[in-house]
Amino acid sequence: MNNAAIICVDDNLGILSSLGEQLRREFSDAYEIELVTDGEEALALCAELTAEGIDIPVVISDQQMPGIQGDQFLALLHAQYPQTLTIMLTGQSNMAAVSNAVNAANLYRFIPKPWDSADLILTVKEALRRFSQDHQLYDHQQALQQANAELARSLSLLQATLESTADGILVIYKQGTVTHCNQKLAEMWGVTLPTDLNQVLALLSKKLQNPQQFDMPSWGQAQFLQPARSDLLALTNGRLIECFSQPQKLGKEVVGRVWSFRDVTERQQAESMIRYQANYDELTGLANRRQFNDYLSQSLTMAKLNQEGLAVLFVDLDYFKVVNDSLGHVMGDLLLQQVVSRLSSCCRDQDIIARWGGDEFTIALSNIQDHNAAAVVAQRILTALQPSFDLEGHPVCITSSIGIALYPEDGEDAGTLLQNADTALYQAKEQGRNSYQYYTQALNDTGQDRLALEYALNQALEREEFAVYYQPQIDTRTGAISHMEALARWQHPQLGFISPAQFIPIAEQNGAIVALGHWVLRQACAQAKIWQQLGMSITVGVNLSPRQLRDGALLEMVDQTLAQTNLETSLLELEITESATLHNLTQAQSVLMDLHRMGIGLALDDFGTGYSSLSYLKQFPLDTLKIDRSFVMDLLTQDKDVAIAKAILELGRGLDLRVVAEGVETEELQQLLQNFGCQHMQGYLFSRPLPALEATHLLQTQQSTRAA
Repeated sequence: MNNAAIICVDDNLGILSSLGEQLRREFSDAYEIELVTDGEEALALCAELTAEGIDIPVVISDQQMPGIQGDQFLALLHAQYPQTLTIMLTGQSNMAAVSNAVNAANLYRFIPKPWDSADLILTVKEALRRFSQDHQLYDHQQALQQANAELARSLSLLQATLESTADGILVIYKQGTVTHCNQKLAEMWGVTLPTDLNQVLALLSKKLQNPQQFDMPSWGQAQFLQPARSDLLALTNGRLIECFSQPQKLGKEVVGRVWSFRDVTERQQAESMIRYQANYDELTGLANRRQFNDYLSQSLTMAKLNQEGLAVLFVDLDYFKVVNDSLGHVMGDLLLQQVVSRLSSCCRDQDIIARWGGDEFTIALSNIQDHNAAAVVAQRILTALQPSFDLEGHPVCITSSIGIALYPEDGEDAGTLLQNADTALYQAKEQGRNSYQYYTQALNDTGQDRLALEYALNQALEREEFAVYYQPQIDTRTGAISHMEALARWQHPQLGFISPAQFIPIAEQNGAIVALGHWVLRQACAQAKIWQQLGMSITVGVNLSPRQLRDGALLEMVDQTLAQTNLETSLLELEITESATLHNLTQAQSVLMDLHRMGIGLALDDFGTGYSSLSYLKQFPLDTLKIDRSFVMDLLTQDKDVAIAKAILELGRGLDLRVVAEGVETEELQQLLQNFGCQHMQGYLFSRPLPALEATHLLQTQQSTRAA
């Protein structure tokens, strides 16, 4: 059994076990490692070991414990066993609070949690060495009383010991005479040790940013008698030095003071970085969500106290993902940094801007005089983002949608205001983006209705509430039905018929559109096969959503569906919108080429309402171009719509594409479009979307009429 022990105290058994295991690996050959869970048990163990003649050089204790707190326990321990060195494990990040605990408990060192294993072992080694040194110093002090002849040998041995430590050491007699300092001290402070050691203090003072922190020449008797203390010193070269000092005694008389210095620059920088990262966004330098919530809560407290107004703005960049997908994340990050610069120019110094996440930002406007102040800032942001951004030679234009919630009308706590600003932001997007929207209770009601609808949507397929309707496309030269477009319809048992304009955007957003789209495709292909077996070979058109187009399993799903229904590929046409290709143009082009090679027809739906990029017509293997109903419905009154429709028709003919005019509801529109050379049309003039049985009857009627 060893004649010395290291005692570890922590009420967390997991931490205690881990600490004990690390120490046993390093010190079990020379020291017993004792583990206890509270201060009272530790004091009892110290008494027992001391009675057995076992030294206790080091005690390591947690700060937060039930019963006796760590600092209280260590203070009691020091009173009873003053030679034992104590190390505190603490989660405190406040240096002043930790320094107070260090001074009160007369600690040797403190180590922040979670600790670095190497630093822990090094600290314990130094503590053991220090304990050994203290014994040696004590022996030397006894020897000085016994014989002056031993003085030279003792001082030589002490100097060698001081030189072997990793800390800088300085020893001063109470008269102010420097008796010892080691080379590590000189290296740490960047000085050269003079022959006359009494000049060291002046050299050290010149290296301090605040020389009064360590003004040794002015120290008197009282300062030398102070108990052990620790300080953090800042040098002129930017290094940070942890300074620990305690009185040097000869018997009961204080004869001087001993200082130890350790360079903690890297540790302090790491702790500072951790604190920074906990509160700020690394990319933009803005406050993060946590910091914003803290600031908003404090601002609300002041607003209540001073009866002031406050506004929360939720800002989202429109189509930011397009930039990320097309130019890459590096350019996306650069865009975010440039956006932040413009956002900052739109706000006051007292306002706070935070990066909420991704391309979302939150702004808190405190002490606003009226509600219009929030709108002024919102409009300022919309205007500031209008000029294009230069991303290393790539000009990029981006807009934003903004939701506004006001205190106290829209909420009196941070969570409610943020939720309502987010609700208003969603409404701004629904209204076309590049705008701002104030929160209203009606928006909240709409949001709740939307949640209820989303919940019902997730179960609608299982409950067989969906049906596929078919709307014919007419070849006006012959009057024959050339295609049938398959359209999803939802008949809810309680809510009744739900418009596709309501449920399709929700399904697209939450991902339900993939399963719904697959189901519609199976139904449409199966129906087209039935019509073919009845002698009516009609091409069926099925819409592909943006999310389906990005689904890696799309090609396999289409191929399997055609195989299962035994439908010829030439009788299937898949319709996409321009916006469906925005997320990843390269991927969209690859998928469409694969579908084209399978023999499946491809149609570009709602042409003219999206980006209307002519490059799409060149890059994508399209067969059909569909003129959006928004251009068709006003042809009789709007000359610009006439010009657009004529241009699309001419473009389609030039590219050998079948052009279909949607939304034809009157004979006058039919005649006008025929005059423009439009052959294929679709709309209520010919037929509304019909259930499968009625669509079959319509085809059979046409077949009978044509046969007659």
